[in-house]
Amino acid sequence: MNLPVYELDVGEGITTFEFISHGQKGNISKMIKFTEMMPSVYNLGFGDKNVETGEMDDLAISNNGDAEKVLATVVSAVYTFTKDNPESVVYATGSTDARNRLYRIGISRHYDDAIKDFDIFGLRNGEWVNFDKNVDYEAFLAKRKNL
Repeated sequence: MNLPVYELDVGEGITTFEFISHGQKGNISKMIKFTEMMPSVYNLGFGDKNVETGEMDDLAISNNGDAEKVLATVVSAVYTFTKDNPESVVYATGSTDARNRLYRIGISRHYDDAIKDFDIFGLRNGEWVNFDKNVDYEAFLAKRKNL
């Protein structure tokens, strides 16, 4: 995908990424974390970084006017993480229903590019199915195709 992205600061082990959102409300620190849930399955966490505590707030609503660039930056981190961990599966779900819908819309918008590099699934009624742009899901999985 050739979308504008923010520069990522990659943490040790390529499981934590940070960047700064530059927008209408100023500069906002963001954090992306890949946390192993079970062998080779990683939860994708994303949110604002509390610069005082270093913790991530996945319920923060920044509305900084750069949502497309922020989501593209998160996707860039997924590419980097899965390049270094090609056998891993990335699990993602929104912290709210509205965010889950936003993630589905983002995946749908760039699906034709993403499917070249990833197998993408959605969780619906307790079952993992191939992603469909027109279906709401409870969660998402992405598995990097062989490089």
